[in-house]
Amino acid sequence: MVVTEDEYFALGETPHRTELIDGTVRVLPPLGKRHQHIVFLLAMGLYEAAERAGLLVLQDVNLRLAGGRVVQPDIVVADTDDVGTTVEAAETKLVVEVVSPSNAGTDRLLKPQLYAAAGIDWYMRVEQPQDSVEMHLQRLTGDRYVSTVVAGPGQALTAEEPFSFRLEVAPQLRRRRGD
Repeated sequence: MVVTEDEYFALGETPHRTELIDGTVRVLPPLGKRHQHIVFLLAMGLYEAAERAGLLVLQDVNLRLAGGRVVQPDIVVADTDDVGTTVEAAETKLVVEVVSPSNAGTDRLLKPQLYAAAGIDWYMRVEQPQDSVEMHLQRLTGDRYVSTVVAGPGQALTAEEPFSFRLEVAPQLRRRRGD
């Protein structure tokens, strides 16, 4: 069954994160505590720098890439307001995905292709090796992303574009029993 964008939004709030890709509604796997912790630390790390640049940092927001394509990245940094439920691709300055073991193919392959097709200039992929993170800031060149800065486990990522920021997440991570 093909679902239109209007039908997708008519679902309203659901107990699960969902995305619409070319008429198909995808239910996303639940996020683990570590994933959520990393996303929170990244959003907090980007917040002040984004605000200085006049941008807004949003987590798990609907991002309309094109008609029939609405996804929910981990973080969107956009030149937008905080009214409504959807950010447009044209407003988006940076999209961030933390790679989940249960959704790695989508996070590493499908989503970057969709973001590139929508013309989003900057994409950050965050890997989760062991007790750290590895951040890959990539710029859209032609129809694909090319790495501009990589910060390995325990390193800070510093960038001047798409706005000036410095991220250091690994020192704030901790592993507790049951995680």
